[in-house]
Amino acid sequence: MAVTPPVCDFGAELPDFALPDPDGRIHRLSDLRGARGTLVMFICNHCPYVQAILDRLTRDAKALQQLGIGVVAISSNDVAAYPADAPYEMKKISEKQGFTFPYLYDETQEVARAFGAECTPDFFGYNADGKLQYRGRLDASGRAPGPPDARRELYEAMAQIAETGQGPRAQTPSMGCSIKWKDD
Repeated sequence: MAVTPPVCDFGAELPDFALPDPDGRIHRLSDLRGARGTLVMFICNHCPYVQAILDRLTRDAKALQQLGIGVVAISSNDVAAYPADAPYEMKKISEKQGFTFPYLYDETQEVARAFGAECTPDFFGYNADGKLQYRGRLDASGRAPGPPDARRELYEAMAQIAETGQGPRAQTPSMGCSIKWKDD
């Protein structure tokens, strides 16, 4: 079922975290933050909404890193129910796509809950002070890639944040598959 997250809660604090990559190396937020802002992306491997944007996401993340934005992707799905999202599979996707950012595994789902993540993809763009400024979509893509000339909404918003510290007030929420929560 498609999920649309709530609008941006401007000024919300960037939650701290330390998570492993598929090889077990721990990555701390303090090491991932960028000098001009931080982009935290909740994604997974099996979601058609994520699959539709992987090439664009990889392109835009690399461009944002060049602007001084720290970028990280996190998968929080229940891998017992969705084995395609397991760390071994995350590593394969990361290598195939040529991710220039860490792709981390949130096994306890505590980090997703701390952010209030609801779907994949779900984007959280913070300024250099760690204040939320963007919670919108990558572009007009849905379950299929958008048009080749689709406006790069995430890139433009994060570039604005890098430049001014403020995100655009008009934002279109992301849409995607719900995060696959573990049974309590």
